[in-house]
Amino acid sequence: MRSQGLLLAAAMMVPAVAEAQTAATPVPTISGTRLDIVAEGSVTRVPDIVTISAGVVTQAQTAAAAMSDNASRMAAVVAALKKAGVADRDIQTNAINLNPQYRYADNQPPVLTGYQATNQVSVKFRDIKRTGAILDALVAQGANQINGPNFGVDQPDAALDEARAQAIATARKRADLYARAAGLSVKRILAISEGEAASPPRPMPMMAMARMEKAADTAVEAGEQKLAISVTVSFELQ
Repeated sequence: MRSQGLLLAAAMMVPAVAEAQTAATPVPTISGTRLDIVAEGSVTRVPDIVTISAGVVTQAQTAAAAMSDNASRMAAVVAALKKAGVADRDIQTNAINLNPQYRYADNQPPVLTGYQATNQVSVKFRDIKRTGAILDALVAQGANQINGPNFGVDQPDAALDEARAQAIATARKRADLYARAAGLSVKRILAISEGEAASPPRPMPMMAMARMEKAADTAVEAGEQKLAISVTVSFELQ
């Protein structure tokens, strides 16, 4: 019985010993000098997608009237977008708000003057050449809040991979320069970490337009967009 107890105790100790051995795995140390380099790689692409935020703001003496007028005008805006070729999946409601409006005077309690209703949608489309025409159509159908356009790249993965390769090449080049200046050489890479440095889409200023007479088509130029990646690379020099 005693021998069986010893065997059982020994068997119970095996996982603990194995776990202790796993936890005690030594972390490799460096014998040379550590050098940390932060480098950026970037590429440019012509934008192929546009996002516009369009809204309707209405005011009325009652909440129901403000919401009713707003809903009617927003329906016309959405219909204009669909007529312009924007797909249903690319029109998304961002916010619907109803707020009381007050008049304030010195030493007087605020007086309710009416209600303001706001309905805003996010619009995404891929025919950039039609941006100006779509903006004009939005205004013509009653949109009096427009934010954008924001230009972007719909499938940026391949471009960002180019930026990553460029960032690593730049980091290695700088490491070689520092090593030579210090009379050393690059032995190996110890670690690489990535931090996105991509420029956000370029927005145009918000336009608040209650009424605008169309003098000419709105001109919009997409230009180019920069996509960038930042990397931190740790080297061992010897």
